[in-house]
Amino acid sequence: MHTDEGRTLTRVVQTCSAHPSQWDAWTADGQYLYLRYRHGEGRVEWHPGPDDDAETPESWGEGRSGVLIEWNDGTGGGAISLEDFLAAAGLVLAEGVDEDSR
Repeated sequence: MHTDEGRTLTRVVQTCSAHPSQWDAWTADGQYLYLRYRHGEGRVEWHPGPDDDAETPESWGEGRSGVLIEWNDGTGGGAISLEDFLAAAGLVLAEGVDEDSR
């Protein structure tokens, strides 16, 4: 995940707009990422694909998932814009990609 393709998102779907802010995202090289911001903490996880139960994803399995990026901005906040989240995480949207909502 250290390539430019691994840091460029080609699709982003917001799954929760506040408390926590979270998105499903896919990179240019096809990797699924779970983006979450809660209590001032941002986290980017990689998984084989989205799962309806993100807290206990049985289908992800050991060794098939991991944490790519974590940070704490010290605010304790629960909502963040996609633009601010991506800037803090070092991720970018591919040209012409818009955020989808569910």
